[in-house]
Amino acid sequence: MGNLEYELVILGNGAAAFAAAIKADELGKKTAMIKGGTIGGTCVNVGCVPSKRLLVSGEVIRNTRNHNLGENAIVQHDEEFDFTKIMEFKKKLVENMRHEKYENVLSKLKNVELYEGMAGFISEKKVEIRRNGKSTVISGEKFVIATGASPSIPKLQGTDSIDYWTNIEGLEQEKVPESLIVIGGRALGLEFAQMYNRFGTRVTVLQRSPSLIPEEEPEMAKALKTYLEEDGIAIHTGVALKSFEKNAKNNRVIVRAEINGRQVMFESSSILFATGRAPNTKSLNVENAKIKLDTKGEITIDSEMRTNNPNIFAAGDVTGEPMLESLAAREGTYAVENALLGLHKKIDKSTVPKAIFTDPQFASVGITESEALERFRACTCRLVRFTDVPKAIILGDTRGMIKMVAHPETHVILGVQILSPMAAEIIHEAAMIIKDRYRIEDVIDTIHVFPTMSESLKIVAQSFFRSVKDTSCCI
Repeated sequence: MGNLEYELVILGNGAAAFAAAIKADELGKKTAMIKGGTIGGTCVNVGCVPSKRLLVSGEVIRNTRNHNLGENAIVQHDEEFDFTKIMEFKKKLVENMRHEKYENVLSKLKNVELYEGMAGFISEKKVEIRRNGKSTVISGEKFVIATGASPSIPKLQGTDSIDYWTNIEGLEQEKVPESLIVIGGRALGLEFAQMYNRFGTRVTVLQRSPSLIPEEEPEMAKALKTYLEEDGIAIHTGVALKSFEKNAKNNRVIVRAEINGRQVMFESSSILFATGRAPNTKSLNVENAKIKLDTKGEITIDSEMRTNNPNIFAAGDVTGEPMLESLAAREGTYAVENALLGLHKKIDKSTVPKAIFTDPQFASVGITESEALERFRACTCRLVRFTDVPKAIILGDTRGMIKMVAHPETHVILGVQILSPMAAEIIHEAAMIIKDRYRIEDVIDTIHVFPTMSESLKIVAQSFFRSVKDTSCCI
């Protein structure tokens, strides 16, 4: 295996790790990459890629069964769908993307050597790689930890006595369950809830906080809840979970909880936990490298992705929230540039967009109205519903709204939230607006294509100065 000393050692094989490896290879640095799980990590295998494919399949089924072409032109179909083929296609998609975007990419990196096994630090400069009862020790001048995160399961009475799903099992089912309880009302939970609802499962969502997506604008959360309920999903908020048990008579799962002081019970054939993710740090033996962990087990880093050990950096989900694939990749790149080139690159997370791929989608970037009020004691904010956006009217789908938050004095735009069937596509313009510190007036002065859904950004900007209901399309 040759000389086991490297300029850079990368622990992990997901988005952050691959971005780090690609950058290190571009810099011509001798690099080791340690793969502890399936190559590609969460996103391509059990995250974004397969879940969005299945969400699209569910949306096609929904639209086929009840597609509204306008007044007196409703077309309905009741054809059956083949769930087995849907899952087979999803599997092939994952395999192809893993091969093309990860295995093939890695094979072309001339300066990166791959090791397989579980890695743990034995000192500040060395890691031990364990596989099949054998171990290999390699040393590095610099390190990037990018080992990702795994589903976190609440430790409540009876949890260990039931069979449950995480996102992993939720993407590998062979048949559609009769009923499903989803624990959690944020991105992952809501996506799986709608996915299986459209496959024909009776879905119930149990959310601990008083609203869905509680960190976001309350108008958005309330409207999204309404749309999901109209789809047939039962949603309960303010739920205090008490215990889980298996019904011996029918093998169903029983969930006992409390809502507003009232004892309630739910029963379902399946249950999925969407209760967050825990950083993969337990097997790293970080104490041997004198690396500090935060309260939830995530690696503590500064704004330049550096740990308290100046030669060890960390990137991606292993550092905690927000856990976003695109953010992880950028962190991986910057971690390598800072580690090997001595640069001081930082990420402004206020310009990082995020999305929930329900139908309608929810997307946001920047700060909310409540954050603006806390920061400035005032908020220049406007909300426009898609009933006032011409393209939405033309498409016959006016669900949703867009909200813009601006600085009360300078009019610099600080935040945008969108609930719309195309929110994840529109949000990138908002991210650029915030990144480049555009004012409300700058957005108004930017000519948008008519008719488009992204024109909603111009319309909400106009709403600061005039009633958009009384404005013609051309304006």
